[in-house]
Formats: sequence, C-alpha cells, structure tokens
Amino acid sequence: MMSTAPRARSAGLRYVVPVLAGKLARFATRLRGGGSAFPGYLTNRMAPTLLPTLAGQFRHGVVFVLGSNGKTTTTHMISEVLRAHGLTVFTNPTGANLPQGVTSALLADATLTGRIRADVAVLEVDEGYAADLADQLSPSVILSLNVQVDQLYRFYETERVADMMLDASTRAHSHVVVNRDDPYLSKIDTDAMAAPVSFFGVAPEIVAASAHGLANALDTRSGNAGTRARDAYSEVRVVDGRDVAIRIGEADASVRLPARGLHYAADAAAALAVASRVLGDGFSTDAAAQGFSRMAPAYGRGEVIPLHSDPQGEQVEFVMFKNAPSLQMNLDALEGAPERALIAIDEGTPDVSWLYDVDFQALEGVDVVTGEKAYQLALALEHAGVRIGTVEPDMEKAVAMMREFPSTSAGRQTWFVNYELMMIGRRILGHGDQEVARR
Repeated sequence: MMSTAPRARSAGLRYVVPVLAGKLARFATRLRGGGSAFPGYLTNRMAPTLLPTLAGQFRHGVVFVLGSNGKTTTTHMISEVLRAHGLTVFTNPTGANLPQGVTSALLADATLTGRIRADVAVLEVDEGYAADLADQLSPSVILSLNVQVDQLYRFYETERVADMMLDASTRAHSHVVVNRDDPYLSKIDTDAMAAPVSFFGVAPEIVAASAHGLANALDTRSGNAGTRARDAYSEVRVVDGRDVAIRIGEADASVRLPARGLHYAADAAAALAVASRVLGDGFSTDAAAQGFSRMAPAYGRGEVIPLHSDPQGEQVEFVMFKNAPSLQMNLDALEGAPERALIAIDEGTPDVSWLYDVDFQALEGVDVVTGEKAYQLALALEHAGVRIGTVEPDMEKAVAMMREFPSTSAGRQTWFVNYELMMIGRRILGHGDQEVARR
C-alpha cells in the first residue's frame, strides 16, 4: 500500500507562502497598532481552501457562538470550562468574529504548513456570516444565545437575525444549543436540524423577578410574541450576586460568575450546556466550577483596572454595552447607584435613538459624559432625569477629569462604555493589549 505522507507534506507545503504572507501582514499591522482583519483577508484571497483545512484539525471539532449579545463572554466561559477539563482550546480574540478575523486568529497559532495544535476551537461568529462560515468550518456545535434589538441599520429586522442563526444551526453536525427563553429561538424547528437540539434557560421565577427580564426581542411574526414551552437541559436555578446554581442534565453545578448580572448567569447556563455536549461522559461539574473560579472577566465586561499607576489605589470597573438590551441588563445588575460614573458612546453607533428605550432609573448621576455622540447621550440622560456633571466629547480629556476626582469611599469608579471607547479607555489606563490568550 502506497504511503500518503508525501501527498500530505505537499498539501501542507502549498500553504507556506499564504500563511507566511498572512503572518508577516499580521506582524506589520500590530506594529502599526492596526486591527487584525487584513492579514486574514490577504490569506483567504491567496489560499481559499486554507480555512477549512485548519478547522478540520480539531479532534473535538469547532464550536460556533452566535447571538446579539454575550458572544465574547460566553466564548470565554466555554473555553475556560473546556480548559479545566484538560483540553487545549483555540479561540478568536474579542471582535475578530468575521471570516477574515477568524483566519487572522488562526494564523497566530498555525505553523507555516497550516497546522494548529489544539483539541477544540471555540469561535465567536458574526450572525451575518455564520452560515457561510459554517459551510467552510463544518462546526460540530452551534450555540445561539439570543435575538435582541441591535444594529437595525445593518439587519433591518430582528427576525432576520433569528433566521441567520437558525439557518446556520442547520449546519451543525453534532449538536445545536439554543435559548429556551428567547421568543424567536425557542420556536426552532428541531426536525429541520441535522443534529439534536438542547435548550438552556433561566428559571421563570428568576426572570420574572428581574426589572426588565432578559430583554430578548418579542416575536413579531408568528402570532405568539412570547416563547414556546421547552424543557431546559441547562437551567439557572439560583442567582445570588455572582454566585449561581445551574442544573445541567441530571447534575447540579455551583459556579461563580466573572461579573454580576442575570445575563451572565444565562451565558453560564449556555456555556455549561455546550461544554457538556462537547465532552459527553467526560464532562464534570466539579471541573466546570474550577474553570469558572479562575475565570477573569472578558474585556470590558466587569473588568477592573487601576485608575492611576498605583494598583492598590482607585479602580475602574468597565461595563461595556453595545445596544439597549446590553446597557439595560448591566444597569439592572448594579448593586446601588455608582458613586462616581463615566458613560461614553462614539460615532460607531450610527443611530442612538435606542437610548430612549433604556430605563436609566438605576443611575442617580453621571460625572462625565464622553465620546463623539456625548451630547446626544447627555440629552437622553437629561430626559430621564439623570444628573450630569460634565459633557466632554474627547475621551482623553474625559479620562483626565475622572482622574482628578477625589477617591471614592468604595475605591472604585464605574465606566459605561461601548466597544470602541472601552478599548481606548483601556489603552489610556495602560492596558492597550488587543487580544486575549488563546491557550
């Protein structure tokens, strides 16, 4: 029988030039402080078959994480739980959820012949590209977190986003995991899926006790605006601050969340469902709890950074939002009004009218309103009766103002920021690194 080794080597060698070009482009863009999309775009153009080749190397397959909100946090949770079970995990850095970004992330770990040393890939994926990317990467598990009002200037209708997720889910070949508490996703046609479907959720009494529930979009097309009754494979049973109890299959898991909020508890239930389906009989609630115990918050999602050079001095808690539901859920999670607060939104949000859908009752005042659209934001806050200290569109000047305030009694300021200004704020405070660890 003829050996296939020479053929395998030649197949790998054909990727040397595209991978090398991508790695050099990635190095150059990082030196200039640029983003991570171009290297992936370049490599995909030079070697269109590279992405499927890379994805086929993970013995536990590829996991897709989709959703209007919570993708980065849940991707982080799944990755840490799988690592706690001894797996080597590849994942894409926050924000790199388009095809070119995924390829750029893969390039960071790939050898010149296109090999990656990892057991499983857990990828945050943009809903608009999910189906096409699934055709290339053949994911084993696809998770859909939620459908919430977001980027209407791009997607036009929430049901289009739901359809994108459900269409992509038909490509999963091992398991589909969806939100039992989402009006659109709960109505998934399980018979149309190629893989079994599991549901995750939050106990109804916990959702009912929350000021604004889970903020999922109502179903406007089926005649039933609410959810379809489903049994949850993974369900949040208790929420006590950051400590939550989750029923997963026939077992109970007690975990500590990396940040407070009911939305993070729902993300944790989703992460445990996915990890259980990936690992099968090898899943352990004890190992899962250990994974959560050493889990740091994802960028800007409850992350705490020193305000000054002294790490023991005043701290800043970053609370990132991208749309009305994410801002609302974070406001609902506050344990009292912040003693000192900054809120920021930039021109990356084309239409800020959604600010008037947010209940700002949890805020008594905001010391500095900043970002390119600071005045629009300040108007919405004033309309809601929130006291405003200063409006300063320039983020650098706004941070300087926050640094001049006396220390708070709790030693912590709270900054509500959208993604772009979160990254700028982190950089100003000396934390400008753009990627999370992938190992």
